[in-house]
Amino acid sequence: MTLDADAAYQALAARDARFDGRLFVGVTSTGVYCRPICRVRTPQRRNCRFFETPAQAEAAAFRPCLKCRPEIAPGAGLPWSVMDASRTLARQAAQELNAQAASGEAASLAALAARLGVSDRHLRRIFAAEQGVTPMQYLQTRRLLLAKQLLTDSAMPVAQVALAAGFSSLRRFNAAFAEHYRMSPSRLRGATEHETREGDAPDAVTITLAHRAPLDHATLLRFLAQRAIPGIEAVGALSVRRSLRAGALAEAPGWVEANFDPARERVQLRFAPALASASARVAAAARRWLDLDAAPAHIDAALAELPGAPGIRLPGSLDAFELAVRVVLGQQVTVAAARTLASRLVQRFGAAVTTPWPEITQQFPAPERLAVAAPADIASLGIVRQRAAALIALADAWPGLETLMTPAVAPEEFIAALCELPGIGPWTAHYIAMRALGWPDAFPPNDVAVLKAMQRLFGTTHQRSADERAQTWRPWRAYAVLRLWNSLETSA
Repeated sequence: MTLDADAAYQALAARDARFDGRLFVGVTSTGVYCRPICRVRTPQRRNCRFFETPAQAEAAAFRPCLKCRPEIAPGAGLPWSVMDASRTLARQAAQELNAQAASGEAASLAALAARLGVSDRHLRRIFAAEQGVTPMQYLQTRRLLLAKQLLTDSAMPVAQVALAAGFSSLRRFNAAFAEHYRMSPSRLRGATEHETREGDAPDAVTITLAHRAPLDHATLLRFLAQRAIPGIEAVGALSVRRSLRAGALAEAPGWVEANFDPARERVQLRFAPALASASARVAAAARRWLDLDAAPAHIDAALAELPGAPGIRLPGSLDAFELAVRVVLGQQVTVAAARTLASRLVQRFGAAVTTPWPEITQQFPAPERLAVAAPADIASLGIVRQRAAALIALADAWPGLETLMTPAVAPEEFIAALCELPGIGPWTAHYIAMRALGWPDAFPPNDVAVLKAMQRLFGTTHQRSADERAQTWRPWRAYAVLRLWNSLETSA
């Protein structure tokens, strides 16, 4: 623990939301572990044991609380720091295991160690020293918590929940659930009720996602609304809904809707039944899309000299290829013009999709479709021929680029690969990494709006002086970029 037990108990007694997702308390008198914000009566100090992760609590034989629901807690969102090699390796391994749990792929410690460039024995030793559990225990906890979330929030059959959570069979799932939580999956479902809203599709999958306050949802949704493609996306006062092409997060096309609940600091995520088997992947992608794991206290403190409301979020994307195409279309044109070009591209090369909403009827073109398109066909949409060629090259190279979008690969490698493609320069590559990877320290070079805003605020006159000034904002420079862009809109 980074906190000693007495300090952790004070955070628990105060129900301090700043420690949500970073601190969990196991209560020996009940055998349950909770988030620090749990509204049950505060347990006595002598009955409390404190953990940094749910995996550590479950390895100590505690089961998750049914009231505060540790499975929906935001990610750790720890402030960046210079770490030694062991801690860096353990954190990379944890990120890879999170991605593995989301993908549902078979667990293999040897394969994970090979991706990270170490032996499986060394990885097991370092991971246990840093995380307090083995890599396989950590992965099993992630899968069990996802299953608990699906059982609580959705009406998916238990067998389907087991497969969506990454278990190879219902028998293995039932055994693991009973061993760790001392109840059957059907008993848990009988003890909980999943939330529904008027107009909900009866077979939609629903998941609840928590976040840390504050969250400036108005600015986040305004950003998405300004770039929403007709037929693909629709943004409301507290919601955003959109289609998903086949191959983005699942083999089948589908739709996703996120509804913000500011009072409870939660987001209710609904998605198409066709995406049910990819529930973990959809939930993880949605957290990046809406930046729900951000640590606003650290970010706002680092950017205190910049104008803007607290709780800014870095908008991501549910479809990295779609984002990359839209960024290329946005080169040297306004946001509105880029949106118009993207709409034409969807109408010409997209495909139909069924959703609950009449205004969302299209799915974005797949990379395979654009890779074989004739440059003249794309150029006929009002897209300059050079940019049309860049789109085709990007689509053709996308399968290889996707392999670089993992926690084990540094963002700089992804950026370098993008810059090797025709028509993609450093600004485009950095901006794609900023939103597709959720890279918090991205700082697109020679951004006209950023330089203009920094000149107004600090008198900087060129990129070098802007880079020097931006060093104080690391590792949150991407959030600084958003604040600088927003400052121009406010002044206008």
